[in-house]
Amino acid sequence: MNNEATAKTNSLKHPIKAVAQRTGLSTHVIRVWERRYHAVTPKRTDTNRRLYSDEDIDRLQLLKRATEGGHNIGQIANLSEEALSDLIAQNESINLPVHASQSESDDAFSTYIDNAIQAIKNFDAKALHTILGRAAVTFSQPILIENIITPFMYKVGELWHAGHLRISHEHLASSVTRNFLENLNTSYAASSSAPNIIVTTPSGQLHELGAIIVSAVASANGWQVTYLGASLPAQEIAIAAIQKQAKAVALSLIYPADDPSIATELIKLKNSLPENTQLLIGGCATINYRAVIQDIGAIEIPNVTTLQTELSQLRTQ
Repeated sequence: MNNEATAKTNSLKHPIKAVAQRTGLSTHVIRVWERRYHAVTPKRTDTNRRLYSDEDIDRLQLLKRATEGGHNIGQIANLSEEALSDLIAQNESINLPVHASQSESDDAFSTYIDNAIQAIKNFDAKALHTILGRAAVTFSQPILIENIITPFMYKVGELWHAGHLRISHEHLASSVTRNFLENLNTSYAASSSAPNIIVTTPSGQLHELGAIIVSAVASANGWQVTYLGASLPAQEIAIAAIQKQAKAVALSLIYPADDPSIATELIKLKNSLPENTQLLIGGCATINYRAVIQDIGAIEIPNVTTLQTELSQLRTQ
């Protein structure tokens, strides 16, 4: 074997889990993009195990960035790397403030979050709504949710658990943010033929802001959203999903992070759902339930970007 062939063979060494970690895509999405859209063509071992090259990973990263900018994977899967880079450059020139560096953007996000926390400490609902409204004018909805609203709510939760905020502060933050996101969603009218998604939290999970954020993201991505509130038993969630013929059920796990009954509830729910209903599970507590999430074949949602990607893929299935 010549040196060139040897180098090529050695580059094909990444299993799908490693690719998922490096790209931020779930293994489910990677397989769909490969099987349905032929976005990449990994090599196979004698045992039929996928092995991806560095070039495959680079291409998947470009495709991920392009889909985050609003492009449909079916329309861009076979574009060249150069064409994908051009699309991404066009998206970023539209979505990001001119002359704003990443550090400047991070500073802007932090300022909005800090001001929102101060409004909560002052019990100033009007100020919080104004802050969120200004952020919505400045940033696109995905950036607003990913970089301001989500970290803001996580910070509220952390401060509450640490004793620096009272439960009344947390309730005020939840109420204002919920109303803000619900008003934001009114600008996205899903068609009657759009797929339905059930959004809630399982029994014992009382923090609903994660679920409300999921509702906002799903609505913006063209889904019909049925939001059921917080803390529902598995049977009730399944009944709603069956009646609505839901294509997906999304759960948020935030607090408590070590509830021993959650694993049982997730198993019950998965067993009660139709086979064609996908279960999506996200929230900061998911890491503690990762084993059961994998065992039941649910899709873990670590961030808003992954949620958008998964929802986009499910719509096409």
